[in-house]
Amino acid sequence: MREWCRRQPGIAMTTEMQEIAITEEKPLLPGQADPAKEAEVAARILLDQGQEHSIETPHGVLHATFHGTGNTRRPAILTFHDVGLESKSCFSTLFKFEEMQEIVKNFTVVHVDAPGQEEGAAVYPNGYQYPPMEQMAEMLPAVLQYFNFRTVIGVGVGAGAYVLSKFTLSNPELVEGLVLVNIDANARGWMDWAAQKLTTLTSSVTEQILSHLFSQEEMCANTELLQSQRERICKAPNLPNIELFWKTYNSRRDLNIDRSSTFKCPVMLVVGDQAPYEDAAVECNSKMDPTTTSFLKMADAGGMPQLTQPAKLTEAFKYFIQGMGYMASSCMTRLSRSRTTSLSSSYSMEGSRSRSRTLSQGSQGGQLPPSPSHTMEVSC
Repeated sequence: MREWCRRQPGIAMTTEMQEIAITEEKPLLPGQADPAKEAEVAARILLDQGQEHSIETPHGVLHATFHGTGNTRRPAILTFHDVGLESKSCFSTLFKFEEMQEIVKNFTVVHVDAPGQEEGAAVYPNGYQYPPMEQMAEMLPAVLQYFNFRTVIGVGVGAGAYVLSKFTLSNPELVEGLVLVNIDANARGWMDWAAQKLTTLTSSVTEQILSHLFSQEEMCANTELLQSQRERICKAPNLPNIELFWKTYNSRRDLNIDRSSTFKCPVMLVVGDQAPYEDAAVECNSKMDPTTTSFLKMADAGGMPQLTQPAKLTEAFKYFIQGMGYMASSCMTRLSRSRTTSLSSSYSMEGSRSRSRTLSQGSQGGQLPPSPSHTMEVSC
């Protein structure tokens, strides 16, 4: 019988086909998970939550959260948060915003936490010497080396904006662009110091930090966002660490920025209308190189525009990145379309890395000045 089957090709082929069919049609048992789908879901969760890293630096350990695939053809986006916040509470609303996903998919994003500020951080012992702002800036090159980043685009808020500014001034070759929200480039004067001492006697650390984060209008209105931040800060297990960061920020030195000694990369300054650091941001803008600086003043944003106005900030950030020569094919969104003609003319006249414009977020239309090297008011 076997000899006969070997002489019949058709029968042998049929037998082989039947055997193949049997091996391919193995259904999953009820309740049995598909390994491929499980791996895909796990990858999506990992990309969303990020990979957490503890990085040794010359001045201690930094916590960083890595999002993306590590594309080295483009600079990474590196963020640094403000006092009273950590990377998640400061940047999650902005970087999870729907229109921001186009940027997130094209760039690796790393959120850096100041020492002892990340969720679940252990409380430092009494007498711990917290690193000054200058040392925090000196810790960042180790982060770039750890992730093998050649260059970054820095996004900092408040104290984080100061740290990234200090880092950029010391390492201009490592930074391709800066977005500085609520920047105060000045050290505290004697009047500020006296006011801070008085506030320390009459207000808790939580209230002091809230007055740093929110405008007076928001403090008086006791907004829902303010209430949630108050509860989060006062109940934070690492509140002593937060207080150390707050004291360090208040002891910062002047950045000594002027037209002859400033950033070598494009910079976008952002501040909310009536924000606590509105005057400081305006003063900083006056010291910057007008050919490489944009100034975005956002209406109805308060002291935390990255949380209250993520749509406008996302759009401005996208336009900023496009001006640096990245994401040129990105579709224009509502805010950009409203000013395509005026801003495009400024870009073409100045070139891909030479821009000067002030973007004032409001409700009325804006006018383009005679020359793009002057300040430009654009309302949207």
